[in-house]
Amino acid sequence: MAPRGDIVAMLSAPILVLVAPQDIVNIGSAVRIAKNFGLAQVRLVAPEVFDAWRIEGIAHNTGDLIEKITIHETLEAAIADCTWTLALTARERTAKRTVYRPGPAAAELIAHADSGPVAFVAGREDKGLSNDELDRCTALVTIPTNPEYKSLNLAQAVAIMCYETWLARGGERRPIKPPRKPAEPASMQLMERVFADWRRALWAIEFFKTRQSANVMRSWREILFRAELDGREASLVRAMGIEVVRFLERNGLPLPPEAQGPGTPPPEEAEDALEELGGPG
Repeated sequence: MAPRGDIVAMLSAPILVLVAPQDIVNIGSAVRIAKNFGLAQVRLVAPEVFDAWRIEGIAHNTGDLIEKITIHETLEAAIADCTWTLALTARERTAKRTVYRPGPAAAELIAHADSGPVAFVAGREDKGLSNDELDRCTALVTIPTNPEYKSLNLAQAVAIMCYETWLARGGERRPIKPPRKPAEPASMQLMERVFADWRRALWAIEFFKTRQSANVMRSWREILFRAELDGREASLVRAMGIEVVRFLERNGLPLPPEAQGPGTPPPEEAEDALEELGGPG
Protein backbone atom coordinates (compact mmCIF):
# COMPACT_ATOMS: atom_id res chain seq x y z
CA MET A 1 0.00 0.00 0.00
CA ALA A 2 1.35 3.43 -0.93
CA PRO A 3 2.05 5.79 2.00
CA ARG A 4 -0.55 8.43 2.74
CA GLY A 5 0.24 11.89 1.42
CA ASP A 6 0.63 13.34 4.91
CA ILE A 7 3.30 10.82 5.94
CA VAL A 8 5.51 10.75 2.85
CA ALA A 9 9.10 10.58 4.09
CA MET A 10 10.89 13.89 3.51
CA LEU A 11 14.60 14.60 3.28
CA SER A 12 16.21 17.01 5.74
CA ALA A 13 15.17 20.65 5.43
CA PRO A 14 17.65 23.50 5.01
CA ILE A 15 17.92 26.45 7.37
CA LEU A 16 16.73 29.87 6.21
CA VAL A 17 19.08 32.71 7.16
CA LEU A 18 18.01 36.34 6.72
CA VAL A 19 20.78 38.91 6.98
CA ALA A 20 19.87 42.32 8.43
CA PRO A 21 16.19 42.29 7.41
CA GLN A 22 14.78 45.78 7.71
CA ASP A 23 11.02 45.24 7.60
CA ILE A 24 9.15 43.04 10.06
CA VAL A 25 6.55 42.35 7.36
CA ASN A 26 9.24 40.70 5.27
CA ILE A 27 10.39 38.66 8.26
CA GLY A 28 6.81 37.53 8.88
CA SER A 29 6.28 36.72 5.21
CA ALA A 30 9.51 34.70 5.08
CA VAL A 31 8.51 32.77 8.23
CA ARG A 32 5.13 31.95 6.72
CA ILE A 33 6.76 30.74 3.51
CA ALA A 34 9.24 28.66 5.51
CA LYS A 35 6.32 27.01 7.29
CA ASN A 36 4.48 26.45 3.99
CA PHE A 37 7.40 24.49 2.59
CA GLY A 38 8.48 22.57 5.65
CA LEU A 39 11.57 24.44 6.84
CA ALA A 40 12.15 23.80 10.51
CA GLN A 41 14.55 26.62 11.38
CA VAL A 42 14.94 30.34 10.66
CA ARG A 43 17.97 32.37 11.76
CA LEU A 44 18.20 36.15 11.72
CA VAL A 45 21.41 38.17 11.51
CA ALA A 46 21.18 41.61 13.15
CA PRO A 47 17.54 42.33 12.27
CA GLU A 48 16.58 45.99 12.53
CA VAL A 49 13.41 44.97 14.37
CA PHE A 50 12.22 41.74 15.95
CA ASP A 51 8.87 41.20 17.65
CA ALA A 52 7.66 37.60 17.86
CA TRP A 53 4.06 38.69 18.56
CA ARG A 54 3.91 40.92 15.49
CA ILE A 55 5.56 38.28 13.32
CA GLU A 56 2.92 35.72 14.26
CA GLY A 57 0.27 38.32 13.49
CA ILE A 58 1.65 38.37 9.94
CA ALA A 59 2.38 34.64 9.74
CA HIS A 60 -0.59 33.02 11.46
CA ASN A 61 -0.17 29.61 13.13
CA THR A 62 3.62 29.67 12.95
CA GLY A 63 4.29 30.02 16.67
CA ASP A 64 6.26 26.78 16.80
CA LEU A 65 8.65 28.03 14.12
CA ILE A 66 8.91 31.51 15.61
CA GLU A 67 9.86 30.07 19.01
CA LYS A 68 12.90 28.43 17.38
CA ILE A 69 14.15 31.58 15.64
CA THR A 70 17.70 32.46 16.72
CA ILE A 71 19.31 35.88 16.37
CA HIS A 72 23.00 36.27 15.57
CA GLU A 73 25.34 39.24 15.38
CA THR A 74 27.09 38.12 12.18
CA LEU A 75 26.52 35.81 9.26
CA GLU A 76 29.65 33.93 10.26
CA ALA A 77 28.03 33.04 13.58
CA ALA A 78 24.70 32.16 11.99
CA ILE A 79 26.19 29.56 9.65
CA ALA A 80 29.08 28.34 11.82
CA ASP A 81 27.60 24.83 12.20
CA CYS A 82 26.56 24.49 8.54
CA THR A 83 28.43 22.23 6.14
CA TRP A 84 27.15 23.82 2.91
CA THR A 85 25.54 27.17 2.22
CA LEU A 86 23.93 29.03 -0.66
CA ALA A 87 23.71 32.80 -0.99
CA LEU A 88 20.91 34.42 -2.99
CA THR A 89 22.10 37.28 -5.18
CA ALA A 90 20.87 39.09 -8.25
CA ARG A 91 24.23 40.76 -8.92
CA GLU A 92 26.70 39.52 -11.53
CA ARG A 93 30.18 38.95 -10.12
CA THR A 94 33.54 39.25 -11.87
CA ALA A 95 35.19 36.74 -9.52
CA LYS A 96 34.90 33.10 -10.52
CA ARG A 97 32.22 31.54 -8.32
CA THR A 98 29.94 28.52 -8.52
CA VAL A 99 26.54 29.91 -9.51
CA TYR A 100 23.32 27.88 -9.75
CA ARG A 101 19.78 28.46 -10.87
CA PRO A 102 17.15 27.76 -8.15
CA GLY A 103 16.25 24.18 -9.15
CA PRO A 104 19.80 22.79 -9.38
CA ALA A 105 20.79 24.89 -6.35
CA ALA A 106 18.07 23.32 -4.23
CA ALA A 107 19.00 19.82 -5.40
CA GLU A 108 22.64 20.44 -4.47
CA LEU A 109 21.68 21.93 -1.12
CA ILE A 110 19.50 18.97 -0.15
CA ALA A 111 22.12 16.50 -1.38
CA HIS A 112 24.56 17.98 1.14
CA ALA A 113 21.99 17.89 3.95
CA ASP A 114 22.86 14.23 4.65
CA SER A 115 26.27 15.37 5.91
CA GLY A 116 25.09 18.05 8.29
CA PRO A 117 23.09 21.31 8.53
CA VAL A 118 22.79 23.31 5.31
CA ALA A 119 21.38 26.79 4.76
CA PHE A 120 20.45 29.32 2.16
CA VAL A 121 21.05 32.96 2.89
CA ALA A 122 19.12 36.04 1.76
CA GLY A 123 20.20 39.61 2.36
CA ARG A 124 18.87 43.07 2.97
CA GLU A 125 15.80 44.34 1.17
CA ASP A 126 17.57 47.37 -0.31
CA LYS A 127 21.00 46.06 -1.32
CA GLY A 128 21.19 42.32 -0.69
CA LEU A 129 24.30 40.65 0.67
CA SER A 130 27.70 42.33 0.80
CA ASN A 131 30.69 40.89 -1.07
CA ASP A 132 32.14 39.68 2.23
CA GLU A 133 28.90 37.88 3.09
CA LEU A 134 28.73 36.30 -0.36
CA ASP A 135 32.31 35.10 0.04
CA ARG A 136 31.38 33.26 3.23
CA CYS A 137 28.89 31.02 1.39
CA THR A 138 29.80 27.87 -0.52
CA ALA A 139 27.98 28.81 -3.71
CA LEU A 140 25.62 31.38 -5.15
CA VAL A 141 22.13 31.12 -6.60
CA THR A 142 20.65 33.64 -8.99
CA ILE A 143 16.96 33.65 -9.85
CA PRO A 144 16.49 34.48 -13.54
CA THR A 145 14.36 37.57 -13.98
CA ASN A 146 13.75 40.31 -16.53
CA PRO A 147 17.20 41.93 -17.11
CA GLU A 148 15.51 45.33 -17.13
CA TYR A 149 14.01 44.73 -13.66
CA LYS A 150 16.07 42.17 -11.78
CA SER A 151 15.34 42.88 -8.16
CA LEU A 152 12.88 40.65 -6.33
CA ASN A 153 11.20 41.41 -3.04
CA LEU A 154 12.93 39.52 -0.20
CA ALA A 155 9.91 37.31 0.52
CA GLN A 156 9.46 36.54 -3.19
CA ALA A 157 13.05 35.34 -3.52
CA VAL A 158 12.71 33.27 -0.35
CA ALA A 159 9.48 31.75 -1.65
CA ILE A 160 11.11 30.57 -4.87
CA MET A 161 13.97 28.89 -3.04
CA CYS A 162 11.74 27.37 -0.35
CA TYR A 163 9.52 25.90 -3.05
CA GLU A 164 12.50 24.45 -4.94
CA THR A 165 13.92 22.90 -1.75
CA TRP A 166 10.49 21.40 -1.02
CA LEU A 167 10.51 19.71 -4.40
CA ALA A 168 14.11 18.58 -3.95
CA ARG A 169 13.15 17.00 -0.62
CA GLY A 170 10.39 14.98 -2.26
CA GLY A 171 7.42 17.32 -1.85
CA GLU A 172 6.22 16.49 -5.36
CA ARG A 173 5.59 12.93 -4.18
CA ARG A 174 2.69 14.09 -2.04
CA PRO A 175 -0.38 13.03 -4.00
CA ILE A 176 -3.04 15.53 -5.00
CA LYS A 177 -6.07 15.11 -2.78
CA PRO A 178 -8.65 12.91 -4.52
CA PRO A 179 -12.20 14.15 -5.15
CA ARG A 180 -14.49 14.11 -2.12
CA LYS A 181 -16.94 11.86 -3.97
CA PRO A 182 -15.04 9.76 -6.50
CA ALA A 183 -17.09 8.43 -9.39
CA GLU A 184 -16.58 5.60 -11.82
CA PRO A 185 -16.07 6.39 -15.52
CA ALA A 186 -19.29 6.84 -17.45
CA SER A 187 -20.48 3.60 -19.04
CA MET A 188 -21.21 3.45 -22.75
CA GLN A 189 -24.86 2.76 -21.92
CA LEU A 190 -25.04 5.99 -19.95
CA MET A 191 -23.29 7.92 -22.71
CA GLU A 192 -25.80 6.66 -25.29
CA ARG A 193 -28.59 7.93 -23.04
CA VAL A 194 -26.80 11.30 -22.84
CA PHE A 195 -26.68 11.53 -26.64
CA ALA A 196 -30.30 10.41 -27.05
CA ASP A 197 -31.57 12.97 -24.54
CA TRP A 198 -29.53 15.76 -26.11
CA ARG A 199 -30.67 14.81 -29.59
CA ARG A 200 -34.29 15.24 -28.42
CA ALA A 201 -33.37 18.53 -26.68
CA LEU A 202 -31.74 19.98 -29.78
CA TRP A 203 -34.72 18.97 -31.91
CA ALA A 204 -37.00 20.56 -29.31
CA ILE A 205 -35.33 23.97 -29.68
CA GLU A 206 -35.16 23.60 -33.48
CA PHE A 207 -31.38 23.60 -33.45
CA PHE A 208 -31.43 21.18 -36.39
CA LYS A 209 -33.77 23.36 -38.45
CA THR A 210 -30.86 24.62 -40.57
CA ARG A 211 -28.22 22.06 -39.62
CA GLN A 212 -27.56 18.42 -40.42
CA SER A 213 -28.49 16.52 -37.26
CA ALA A 214 -26.14 13.61 -37.99
CA ASN A 215 -23.13 15.90 -38.39
CA VAL A 216 -23.95 17.91 -35.28
CA MET A 217 -24.45 14.82 -33.14
CA ARG A 218 -21.22 13.30 -34.44
CA SER A 219 -19.33 16.41 -33.34
CA TRP A 220 -21.19 16.44 -30.00
CA ARG A 221 -20.17 12.81 -29.44
CA GLU A 222 -16.55 13.63 -30.18
CA ILE A 223 -16.59 16.57 -27.75
CA LEU A 224 -18.02 14.52 -24.88
CA PHE A 225 -15.82 11.50 -25.57
CA ARG A 226 -12.73 13.73 -25.45
CA ALA A 227 -13.94 15.10 -22.12
CA GLU A 228 -13.79 11.56 -20.62
CA LEU A 229 -16.74 12.21 -18.30
CA ASP A 230 -17.16 10.20 -15.14
CA GLY A 231 -20.56 8.84 -14.22
CA ARG A 232 -21.57 11.85 -12.12
CA GLU A 233 -20.56 14.33 -14.81
CA ALA A 234 -22.35 12.36 -17.54
CA SER A 235 -25.50 12.27 -15.39
CA LEU A 236 -25.35 16.03 -14.98
CA VAL A 237 -24.95 16.61 -18.73
CA ARG A 238 -27.81 14.20 -19.37
CA ALA A 239 -30.06 15.95 -16.84
CA MET A 240 -29.44 19.26 -18.64
CA GLY A 241 -30.68 17.78 -21.90
CA ILE A 242 -33.73 16.26 -20.22
CA GLU A 243 -34.57 19.56 -18.55
CA VAL A 244 -34.59 21.41 -21.88
CA VAL A 245 -37.49 19.25 -23.08
CA ARG A 246 -39.26 19.40 -19.73
CA PHE A 247 -39.02 23.20 -19.66
CA LEU A 248 -40.73 23.47 -23.02
CA GLU A 249 -43.43 21.01 -21.94
CA ARG A 250 -44.12 22.89 -18.70
CA ASN A 251 -44.57 26.11 -20.63
CA GLY A 252 -46.97 24.55 -23.13
CA LEU A 253 -44.65 25.01 -26.10
CA PRO A 254 -45.12 22.54 -28.97
CA LEU A 255 -42.45 19.91 -29.55
CA PRO A 256 -41.49 18.71 -33.02
CA PRO A 257 -42.07 14.99 -33.68
CA GLU A 258 -38.36 14.21 -33.32
CA ALA A 259 -38.49 15.40 -29.69
CA GLN A 260 -41.51 13.25 -28.90
CA GLY A 261 -42.49 9.63 -29.20
CA PRO A 262 -41.11 6.47 -27.63
CA GLY A 263 -37.96 6.96 -25.68
CA THR A 264 -38.90 10.38 -24.27
CA PRO A 265 -37.88 10.11 -20.60
CA PRO A 266 -40.53 10.38 -17.87
CA PRO A 267 -40.26 13.58 -15.79
CA GLU A 268 -38.79 11.81 -12.75
CA GLU A 269 -35.79 10.61 -14.76
CA ALA A 270 -34.24 14.07 -14.60
CA GLU A 271 -34.34 13.94 -10.80
CA ASP A 272 -32.86 10.44 -10.87
CA ALA A 273 -29.95 11.70 -12.96
CA LEU A 274 -29.32 14.61 -10.59
CA GLU A 275 -29.55 12.38 -7.53
CA GLU A 276 -26.56 10.47 -8.87
CA LEU A 277 -24.57 13.68 -8.28
CA GLY A 278 -25.29 13.55 -4.57
CA GLY A 279 -27.85 16.36 -4.48
CA PRO A 280 -27.45 20.15 -4.90
CA GLY A 281 -23.92 21.56 -4.85
